[in-house]
Amino acid sequence: MKRVFSGVQPTGNIHIGNYLGALKQFVELQDENQCIYCIVDLHSITVPQDPRELRKHILDVAALYMAVGIDPEKSIIFVQSDVSGHAELSWILTCNSYTGELSRMTQFKDKSKGRESAPAGLFTYPILMAADILLYDSDIVPVGNDQKQHIELCRDIAIRVNNTVKKTFVVPEGRFLKAGARIMALDDPSSKMSKSAENIHSRISLLDDDGKIKKSIMRATTDSEGEIRFDPEAKPGISNLMNIYSAFSGESLEDIQTSYSGKGYGDFKKDLVGIVQEAMAPIKKNFNEIRETQELKDILTLGAEKAGAIAEKTMKRVKENFGLGF
Repeated sequence: MKRVFSGVQPTGNIHIGNYLGALKQFVELQDENQCIYCIVDLHSITVPQDPRELRKHILDVAALYMAVGIDPEKSIIFVQSDVSGHAELSWILTCNSYTGELSRMTQFKDKSKGRESAPAGLFTYPILMAADILLYDSDIVPVGNDQKQHIELCRDIAIRVNNTVKKTFVVPEGRFLKAGARIMALDDPSSKMSKSAENIHSRISLLDDDGKIKKSIMRATTDSEGEIRFDPEAKPGISNLMNIYSAFSGESLEDIQTSYSGKGYGDFKKDLVGIVQEAMAPIKKNFNEIRETQELKDILTLGAEKAGAIAEKTMKRVKENFGLGF
């Protein structure tokens, strides 16, 4: 069995873009692979966090992992900071990385834009991500398309160490959504859907109530043409909504376009509201059943023990190959 690793930050409500881009893949992979899924709390502190809110969000994400279908009997679920190997390996990889390659990361450019100076953690964030992946000898990393550059950096670092020090790391492969299936913001289809956007109607979170889902979809940006046609360049708004419709209904974009030939955006949006509400209902039900239980914390504790045992073996090999310790 191949080993799969991925993680989600515990910052705010997870939205349908996160679900379709990553969590849905997590569930699909767990039946035929050894899967390790992490709540990456160390990544979240690259920006200031309220400690109480952060701890709440950690448990929220853990509960959502299970609510969408990740089975702790099949997959390891744990919190990143509970396994010290992540930070330890990150430092070793930092010493084998270069400022030039880090400064080319588009996410760092976006997040530091307009600042005279940015937190060092924001700059070295991709190295910690590489450490997360390499710590578990991961073969497959299911992530959204926006993480492609980070996966490539991880591969470059692994290959560099393997070639210059000693064969130490498994070189992972990214598993990405097919082209065209990226979910964009409802109010601005030129930007990806974001947990941190000021406009709450720019996204649909997995725990949104039916009223919020309806309001966000009905307010979604389209165009003045009125024709339901998939054309991301000329019609980014309606194309984004069609992607969402297709992802949740299982219908192809071609079939959706045919079904709504001659119909207006109002009819299409109303149907989309029902489709999304129906898809979110079991997730919210499952979340509410597990979120406040001791079982959730027990699963995370056991998951950290299992992940820690794997990480310990990797770190022993890493230290030996780098000449650390005695």
